[in-house]
Amino acid sequence: MTALPRLSPARALTAVLLAAGALAPTAPAWALYKVVGPDGKVTYTDRPPADAQARTESVSASGSVVGGTVLPFAIRQVVQRFPVTLYTGNNCQPCDAGRALLMTRGVPFIERTVNTPEDVQALRRAEQTDGLPLLRVGGQQIPGFAASEWNSYLDAAGYPRQSVLPASFKQPPGTPLAPRSAASAPAAASAAPTPAPATAPATPAPGGSGPSNFRF
Repeated sequence: MTALPRLSPARALTAVLLAAGALAPTAPAWALYKVVGPDGKVTYTDRPPADAQARTESVSASGSVVGGTVLPFAIRQVVQRFPVTLYTGNNCQPCDAGRALLMTRGVPFIERTVNTPEDVQALRRAEQTDGLPLLRVGGQQIPGFAASEWNSYLDAAGYPRQSVLPASFKQPPGTPLAPRSAASAPAAASAAPTPAPATAPATPAPGGSGPSNFRF
């Protein structure tokens, strides 16, 4: 009987890994998107679907998807731990400035618009205030807009100073804070809360750590 050749430890490990890969089930564990078509058919893909009507969900164990785009590793964990929500209103210059800061810095965020009496009541219930803009980073509430203060909190949360988002990323548009009814929709602009007066810019703490009372 012919003796089998003796493999070195490195080659033996390589052979085991190749065999394990060949025996692994062909499941959608490596897919980034689960696509549910209009007919209910489910498929898996590593690219966003071409059909804009198809619903996509992240099925990656460590992935995070915003606006249909898989976020880079450098930011996805920060988004999962300390999500950012921005409350804005119509004809609010500080709101526009705050939105621009987040988008320029590349911070994915959820924007909730406050333009009707129902929105105002929902904001008061959720945040105990009706001043705009209002930024929430994780569990920390930051009323009013001051660029240095916002940057200080974002630094402390771990958001990169410069955008690392892919060129394909599109910030989702703002959505009303309170559910809309046919009767209340036309009255949006008249009930917008008064924007909070701009506070004096706060000096960021050395090294990008948040203010002393920073809470997540």
